[in-house]
Amino acid sequence: MIGLTFNEMLILNIIWRLKENTYGAEIRRHISEMTHKNWNYGTMYCILDQLVKKGFVKRIIGDPSPVRGGRKKIFYEITPVGKKALGEAFKINKALWEGFSIPEIEQV
Repeated sequence: MIGLTFNEMLILNIIWRLKENTYGAEIRRHISEMTHKNWNYGTMYCILDQLVKKGFVKRIIGDPSPVRGGRKKIFYEITPVGKKALGEAFKINKALWEGFSIPEIEQV
């Protein structure tokens, strides 16, 4: 198993949830909503590049758009290997937190 960092797991989860045609601004918005932190694009795209290199995510280049000044939009999609890695990460996290309850953790 190739391990996932927390941030990789977070981004991979969001891409999986959003299904198809997921692009950077949409991923960033969901990360910010989920974590209640303002993520910068550089950090997010660095993590996306890592996920692509690991084969967990693939990049899909869209058609040029006049709205974007003729630039192409880049979409991200989770691969079967990425789904497997996310499933393994879920199992590990579930086992890690088994037996804990929120009130116990908040008292620490």
